[in-house]
Amino acid sequence: MQATRIERLTSSLVRDILAVATRPGMISFAGGLPAEEGLFRPQDAGIDLNAFPDNLWQYGMSEGEPALREWVAQRASGMGLECSPEQVLILSGSQQGIDLVAKLLVDESTDILVESPAYLAALQVFRLFGARMHDIRQDEEGAMPSALAAAPQARFAYFTPTFQNPTGRCATPERRAELAGLCDRRGLTVFEDDPYRDLSFDAPPPAPLVSHLAKSRWIYQGSFSKTLSPGLRLGYLVAHPDLITPLVRLKQAADLHTNRLSQFIVLLALQQGLVERHVASNLPLYRERRDAMHAVLQEKLAGEASWVKPSGGLFFWLQLQRKIDGMALLQEALERGLAFMPGDPFFAGQPEYPALRLNFSHSTPEEIRRGVAILAELLGR
Repeated sequence: MQATRIERLTSSLVRDILAVATRPGMISFAGGLPAEEGLFRPQDAGIDLNAFPDNLWQYGMSEGEPALREWVAQRASGMGLECSPEQVLILSGSQQGIDLVAKLLVDESTDILVESPAYLAALQVFRLFGARMHDIRQDEEGAMPSALAAAPQARFAYFTPTFQNPTGRCATPERRAELAGLCDRRGLTVFEDDPYRDLSFDAPPPAPLVSHLAKSRWIYQGSFSKTLSPGLRLGYLVAHPDLITPLVRLKQAADLHTNRLSQFIVLLALQQGLVERHVASNLPLYRERRDAMHAVLQEKLAGEASWVKPSGGLFFWLQLQRKIDGMALLQEALERGLAFMPGDPFFAGQPEYPALRLNFSHSTPEEIRRGVAILAELLGR
């Protein structure tokens, strides 16, 4: 006998496509994959296993390694989010944070607010736990404040205001402050997901949205996947004092504690200044690939789609000028050696418009040119 929520459990389309995208010769714009040559490899960075403590191989604290929690607290405080290490929880990837927050805040038929479009895997989790999701539409400045009135009964809102997945938009400081003020007045608990902050190509991003809150409870999370290596499966969250204890208990019930080897690899890299140098060395590579995709999109798809050149993150979001069957287009593209993400799954409800998400970080400029040319030919049909 299965739990009734299993009927709402869906496969991740991104993961399904990635299984196909690993075929030899496939050009993949599908997943949010960092560049292979940009991955952090401890052996190449000179990290010595002998530098790890002898008790590394024993069980650890559910909250995470104290020194790593101290670093996260200092970073958050430096962004205007005053907190202590006791408010930090180290995660087995930021996806675990979404799962824990959903377990804490979402009951069957709980009304929540989510951006439209929104991060696909977050929608998957919220849907599994039975949330009734209400759209927060976006404009060029980020999530629209007027949309917060859509569900007056909602008590929880999910935002990704910095290089948003999938749109790539970065909300302005003024928009963040306005949204925070509205959340304070409504008493909304705010969950801010911020995995792309360090991948900023043009200028440092604004302070987190939750740093503007005066009254509301909040959760802020980040990740080391995009800046270092996804295989480390390491993320973190910082939570309002009222929320951190139940989140730690949920973490205990899930996996006891996060992999200690990954924690110490990242901790040593932070202490030795390797993370900042690694990110700085990757930004020119990602900027080059972003610019290459923007240029070929202008050349090949100016009449078929509109988009915003992202100032950070990993994605272009194409709003198509005419209605298409995204899955049928994907199947044709896969046969031609190209993978991408159709836009429909990024909407909690009915899609607002036809769209595609294209990742630029994992492909060379030449692969980007060939892939966009294939896409333009298929759309031209």
